[in-house]
Amino acid sequence: MWPDMMGSMGWWMVLWWVAGIVVLVLLVRLVAGAGGGLSPRSDETPEQILKRRYAKGEIERDEYQRRLEDLRR
Repeated sequence: MWPDMMGSMGWWMVLWWVAGIVVLVLLVRLVAGAGGGLSPRSDETPEQILKRRYAKGEIERDEYQRRLEDLRR
């Protein structure tokens, strides 16, 4: 009776470890995906990036206009 019970308990322990690893991997991917805002967006044009930076207040109006003229040349 004991060997049979220990065998099934061993499989449950392996199953819990696998589930734990899967949850850990999903959490890491979720956190890594949240940091995606740090990298530049590949679908934005340079003018859109410039407009976004101006709208956020990262650059002043003079710098925005100067860079916009440079981009349009």
